[in-house]
Amino acid sequence: MKRIMISPRKYIQGAGELANIGTYACEFSDRALLVVSDADLGRVQAELREAQANRPFELIPGHFREECTKKEIDRMKALLVENRCGLVIGMGGGKALDTAKAVSHLTGKPVIIVPTIAATDAPTSKLAIIYSEEGKFEEYFHLDKNPDLVLVDSAVIAKAPVRFLVSGMGDALATYFEARSCLRSGAANMPGGKSTKAALAIAKACYETLMEDSIKAKAACENNVVTSALENIIEANILMSGLGFESGGLAACHAIHDGLTVLEEAHHCYHGEKVAFGVIAHLVLENADTQEIDSVVRYCKSVGLPTCLKDLGVHDPDDEKISAVAEAACAPGETIHNMPFEVTPSMVFAAIKVADQLGR
Repeated sequence: MKRIMISPRKYIQGAGELANIGTYACEFSDRALLVVSDADLGRVQAELREAQANRPFELIPGHFREECTKKEIDRMKALLVENRCGLVIGMGGGKALDTAKAVSHLTGKPVIIVPTIAATDAPTSKLAIIYSEEGKFEEYFHLDKNPDLVLVDSAVIAKAPVRFLVSGMGDALATYFEARSCLRSGAANMPGGKSTKAALAIAKACYETLMEDSIKAKAACENNVVTSALENIIEANILMSGLGFESGGLAACHAIHDGLTVLEEAHHCYHGEKVAFGVIAHLVLENADTQEIDSVVRYCKSVGLPTCLKDLGVHDPDDEKISAVAEAACAPGETIHNMPFEVTPSMVFAAIKVADQLGR
């Protein structure tokens, strides 16, 4: 099978870069639909005013309603058409960004992605995760292209709550282990080809960066300052993880995350927090080296990521609940079937039980 690697057309990261968005936007259109929640819009009003003073362009706020659903995507699409916008700008967290990418796909308009947090690797991908109105995972929506531009203002991310940055570390933590499993199994990556050596190298560099700079980056974010360590972790959470997962492939970590969305007690947890526990279960499932599992558990504890079900809010993890998670994780089409062996719900059930005990 052919090897495929995909990426956004351009990636720009640096403190103060949001003030230049008008210049970048006008390469496509001077009238853009802004897919952003009112709360996130309020956080960056000063930067957007500066941007519009630097290079005048028109923004039509979409007042994103916090969930990437089919209904919300259709509403944003109608707003874009009604206001004759030539560009989509997604701003905020992963769900707003996925909604913007989906609107771009459905309308054929270019899209600029502006994460205000480094909580997931959604910004760079040509994938949107669709949820139900109640917040349960529904499907992966595969788009026709990656974003035209990913614009990351590290000063904005430094001012965001540190929990978002740590959640991004949890999402990025899965990148290398899932890419490694896909390489071992020969599974196809997200664009439908085999992984490249470059993709695996990026995934490994992502893991190494997390091990080296996470604690320092967390301290920088807690003090709302930009340091080299924070810049490195932002790049790991967004760019390295994004390229690594998409061109390397997904496996059990994210499938177990999807299974955990059936538990109402875990709905308050962020994507990367659930993925972090999924990493531990993934390693148990593949019978990874004890030292490797221990290193991951110690890393998660050092930065404040969940290592057991109790950390996810599941204080009474009875067998019925764990079975429901395992069944959902093994649904047809789930990425757990990219593991280098056949996986059954009973195997996932056992892996979750053991991971929970090791994490505790």
